[in-house]
Amino acid sequence: MSPVTRSSSSPVDEGTPRNYGLGPRAAAVLVFGSSAAVLVVEIVALRLLAPYLGLTLETSTMVIGIALTAIALGSWLGGRIADQVDPRRLIGPSLGVSGAVVALTPAVLRTTAEWAPAMLFLIASLTILVPGALLSAVTPIVTKLRLTSLAETGTVVGRLSGVGTVGAIVGTVLTGFVLVSRLPVSGILIGLGALLMVGSALVEWRRRGWSSTPALTLVVVAGGLATMVAPGGCDTETRYHCARVVTDPDRGSGRTLVLDGVRHSYVDIDDPTFLEFTYVRAIASVVDAAFPEGEPLAAHHLGGGGLTFPRYLAATRPGTRSLVSEIDSGVVHIDRDQLGLGSEAGIGVRVEDGRLGLRRLDAGSRDLVVGDAFGGVSVPWHLTTVEAMTDIRRVLNEDGLYVANLIDHGALAFARAEVATLRETFEHVALVGEPTDIGLDPTATPEGGNLVVLASDRPVDLRATQEALDARQTGWKIATGDDLTSWIGDAQLLTDDYAPVDQLLQPYSPRSSQ
Repeated sequence: MSPVTRSSSSPVDEGTPRNYGLGPRAAAVLVFGSSAAVLVVEIVALRLLAPYLGLTLETSTMVIGIALTAIALGSWLGGRIADQVDPRRLIGPSLGVSGAVVALTPAVLRTTAEWAPAMLFLIASLTILVPGALLSAVTPIVTKLRLTSLAETGTVVGRLSGVGTVGAIVGTVLTGFVLVSRLPVSGILIGLGALLMVGSALVEWRRRGWSSTPALTLVVVAGGLATMVAPGGCDTETRYHCARVVTDPDRGSGRTLVLDGVRHSYVDIDDPTFLEFTYVRAIASVVDAAFPEGEPLAAHHLGGGGLTFPRYLAATRPGTRSLVSEIDSGVVHIDRDQLGLGSEAGIGVRVEDGRLGLRRLDAGSRDLVVGDAFGGVSVPWHLTTVEAMTDIRRVLNEDGLYVANLIDHGALAFARAEVATLRETFEHVALVGEPTDIGLDPTATPEGGNLVVLASDRPVDLRATQEALDARQTGWKIATGDDLTSWIGDAQLLTDDYAPVDQLLQPYSPRSSQ
């Protein structure tokens, strides 16, 4: 009797993993690249959505939450499907389809935001969820292919999990420190889509099948072309903003700097004393009433934007030394290239965070500190706290003045908390704004918008300030003393340990366009 032999087609013991022939280097590259791509999509999505949803804690939380959902869903479904279908058939389509979606994302999101804003949240979720899930499915699929025996299951799973984590770290660092500073958002996503398509093509080539690759490649090309014609509010994509400069049709030398869809600054490049926005006229009124006419000042500005007020001080108070902390170098380039900022005497700009910039200043070195830093319509939280105000007070001399622009709506919960915080730090505090917004007209419901708060350790001539406000036809009034105490109510102080600025702020409305 001949010996019994096992047929090559006979079933393999179910307890023994099969070896599908994927090499360790190829497996590592696939897991590393797909994990990195997920984080690139997540970070870039935040910037792509900022002009339409704002750069807020809520927007960041939403994007992170969707990305984590995609990772969890992709990992679960990828592993489940890999147990039921030949895993070699799954990698190429996962890379290819995700590449197509990523490449189309800029055009799709911008078109949706302009033409169907009610659908933006749903479409944004899908453009993160779909590629994120497909790319996250690659790790369990590759793991299935690499398992050759139960004895090395832990080693394979641990190694590939580690490679995936390193890929995510590299994707995060590369995007945040390199890509965003050198490439437009649309270019990053289209380039990533193309790379994913290349990966898909290589995987499919190894399987000797090209059926889906040409069609998906056409999608990537279409995404690039569509991005060129899709509606969008960017002339320039800086590290932090979608920026645009708009010429005033009624004033040939007037320019408006628009950041993430919000009008941040108006500059008359021929006449720096022309102040278009009401809140800037209010700040000028406060400063002009607080210091003798024409007296040069040592000023520090938290936030630069179009540098409207530093230019005003340079023109009206010759000899003034203004130092500006502006975190976005791209905005500074726009100031020089498009908003006519030359070598005006006394205006220096440092590309730095405002809170860190304060630390570099000597005690008692400034007559004036101006707060006008915003991320979207929110003052960065770390510039609102008791600790930040204490540092501002430190750099002011004994007659120094702090004046800041605030934006809030509805119940004005953030503005009340910020004014309460200033009262904790400075001896004299006053609030300037529409009478309905600052509690001087109790019969009307506050609408919100811009408010200007001023604080000092010396009394400020409020009568002269009101006269200056009236002369500039702002229509704004001043609240102080008991009126201000009543307006603040039971607002809680903001500290480095507790500053829920994004939660206190009310939703944005067109009026907050300054």
